[in-house]
Formats: sequence, C-alpha cells, structure tokens
Amino acid sequence: MELAWVKKNLAADGAARRGWIDPQHPSLSVRRQCELMGLGRASLYREPARESDEDLRLMRLIDEQYLATPFYGSRRMAAWLDRRGESVNRKRVQRLMRIMGLEAIQPGPRTTNRSPDHESHPYLLRGVTIDRRDQVWSTDVTYLPLVDGYMFLAAVIDWHSRFVLSWRLSNTLDGRFCLEALDDALQTGRPEIFNTDQGCQFTANAFTGRLKEEGVAISMDGRGRALDNVFVERLWRSLKYEEVYLKSYRDVPEMEADLERWFAFYNHERLHQSLDYRTPAEVYRDPTPVNPRGKETPQTIT
Repeated sequence: MELAWVKKNLAADGAARRGWIDPQHPSLSVRRQCELMGLGRASLYREPARESDEDLRLMRLIDEQYLATPFYGSRRMAAWLDRRGESVNRKRVQRLMRIMGLEAIQPGPRTTNRSPDHESHPYLLRGVTIDRRDQVWSTDVTYLPLVDGYMFLAAVIDWHSRFVLSWRLSNTLDGRFCLEALDDALQTGRPEIFNTDQGCQFTANAFTGRLKEEGVAISMDGRGRALDNVFVERLWRSLKYEEVYLKSYRDVPEMEADLERWFAFYNHERLHQSLDYRTPAEVYRDPTPVNPRGKETPQTIT
C-alpha cells in the first residue's frame, strides 16, 4: 500500500507533493504521508487553502456580511446575496459557510450529539465580574482571505485587558494550530478560566486536556452563541475592518508579516475607549482600569 502510494506521487515537485496529501486517506495518516513524501508536516499548513475564484469572491462577501449579521444562517445569507444580484443557491452558501467555519448565532443554547472523544463544559462567566488580568482568557478561529486562497487565524486574548497573548495561522480547521496558540499563550502565564465556543477544535481531548494539566477551569459558550465570546468577536471586527479588508494578500508570508505588525499595533499603540483610552499592553501590565475620575471600572458579564 505505502510503496504504491509513494511511486505514484514521489516524482512531483514539493508544491505538487503537498497537493497529494490526503487528510481522509483510509490507511495512511497525514504524518505518515509527509514522511513518505519527504515533507515537513508543518509545511502543509503554510500553503493557503484553495477554492475556485468565484467561490473565493463569494466567501469574501459572506465573511464581510457575517461580521455585521452573525445571526444569518445559510438561508438568510443566500437571500442577502440574491438581493445583491448574486444568483447563488442555498446549498452552495451552506457549503461555503461550513468551509469557513461560520455558524449563525442562536437566541439560546441548543443541544448537539457529540463524539465520545469530545467534551462539553458549562458557561462559567454569566454574572462574573472581570476585574484583573489572567482571570479569563478566550480563543476563537476566523477566516482570512488571500488573492488565491484563504487561511484560518486562531488567537488567544485576555478579557480584562484585551491583550492578544498569541496567534497562529493554518490552512485547515483542525485543532493543531489552536493547540499551538494555547501553548504559546501559556508561556506568558495561566488564566483562572479559559472560555471557548463548542467548536471541535476546542472540545477535543487534546485541547481540554492541556487546560486541565494547567489547572484551568474550562468555560464553553452555548453552541452557536458567538456573542458569549464577545471580546474575541470585537477583535476580529477590528482586525478585518482596519487591516485585512484593506489589503489583498498574495501569499501566506505577506499575510503573516502584516498580522505581526497589526497585532503589535493593537497591543501597544491602539487606544481603546473601553479601557479609558489606554492600550491593552498598558492595562495588562497595570491590570486595574481607571476611568477619568479615577474610579475602578470592573466589567461584569451579563
């Protein structure tokens, strides 16, 4: 089996070899395919994911509208596209939203069947006052467009200060890059509570197990309730409107360099009204926000 697979694919160049890697191969893991092809597994995640030019154009429109109306599911999104003169059936919109990892928020939590190797945890933050750094961290994943493809971005943020502790890019929605972002953040400290949505990347044992190793309480939003993770949603909105939508990234290195610059600006230079016009880095170092009258202004999650 392995010999036949290698003979078929080994003559290709590096880029073509990466294209032959099949995450759904019935008998060869991605790791083993990379070994047989002489590829570093990490290199797979540096190539942008591909769709047709028309699908990429539609995905860009869907992404921008989803930021404004995160309660739009595939039916409403298809209707919105139709009003713009885009003749797209609902099944196509549904497929593209699934690729992008987009799910309409719901008015309340709903149940779902889970794989036995995934865990669910209650939402711990309702009514909690956020008044210090490293009290609550949160993470999420978002879609980022390139000229000829797309990537996914995971970031870890401190709720009290809005400080972005770490971020990682990947061309797939598997949990690997989310776990790497978590590990990077844990190099800086440890939160009391870590909040995520119920995406498979965050309910997987590898992710929840890492948090348990650190003694961190795990909080999860109601499924489909993106607004329970409001601070990360605001981060995505700022990033996309202030940076990503103003650019046309040709490749991953260009995107990565631009994100590096923007996150440095966001953490150390961008003034936040909610932080009394201080930067996230200033509040993270001095974790008690002070309003213009000198009073403490802790935040209570409703």
